[in-house]
Amino acid sequence: MTRQQTSQRSDIHGRITDKIIAALERGVRPWIQPWHNACPSDPVSRPLRFNGAPYSGINVILLWSEAIARGFSSSTWMTFRQALELGGAVRKGESGTTVVFASSIIRTETADGGDDVERSIPFMKAYTVFNGDQIDGLGARADKPASPSDPFDRIAEAGRFFANTGAMIRHGGSSAYYAAAHDYIQMPHYDAFRDDACYLAIICHELTHWTSAKGRLDRDLSRYGTDRSERAREELIAELGSAFLCADLGIVPELELRPDHASYIDSWLTLCSPHHNVSYPQQPIM
Repeated sequence: MTRQQTSQRSDIHGRITDKIIAALERGVRPWIQPWHNACPSDPVSRPLRFNGAPYSGINVILLWSEAIARGFSSSTWMTFRQALELGGAVRKGESGTTVVFASSIIRTETADGGDDVERSIPFMKAYTVFNGDQIDGLGARADKPASPSDPFDRIAEAGRFFANTGAMIRHGGSSAYYAAAHDYIQMPHYDAFRDDACYLAIICHELTHWTSAKGRLDRDLSRYGTDRSERAREELIAELGSAFLCADLGIVPELELRPDHASYIDSWLTLCSPHHNVSYPQQPIM
């Protein structure tokens, strides 16, 4: 990778990190807040490309955050040229949103011994997209899919998804957690939750913890109970995993800021920026 490519990549990373830090400093979890929709019956999804394919990774957070900050209701995003190809046009004066594309190229190089060696060279580039709300002339292409008439249709589909993961999910008691030593998820009884969506959002969170096992994604949780930064890191992973799963399954999770979120937000800010000096009231982790 050339010095210029390294500099460009670092600049993109810095801009994305600054954007997320700014949201966290306002007490906002940018991967959750966009579900404050003007119309609660609208379907929930990840941000979608012009062809209906969902965005992934950091682009999900960037576009969700931008949607709520600017009041967009459309879940579809596209470049200026893609809008033209679909018969639309970005309105004059509209500003776009930066997303990133990360991949790698294979380059063959000659090693010191004279043998050809293939090296994978990662690269990242930024490009600009516009929300469907900023584009005229899309017609039916900009319409949102109809919401299911019965929200329990989505809940049932989510239930099948959880069953197919093979995770052991137990019910009882008053706490929700993943027992790493015995590899099971503990949940309060279903009726203890305010509604179906809250129950399923918590399972999404705990199921993300469940992926940490050695035979799955192999995240080390040995210091979870003793190291605050490691605990915050794992909880951030679970928060993001829950947000992405909820979007994929069409679940609208709980939106209010629970007491433990304030202390987690402060820890997440410390992870993102060692110089962070914004403090929130510390509350017990529940």
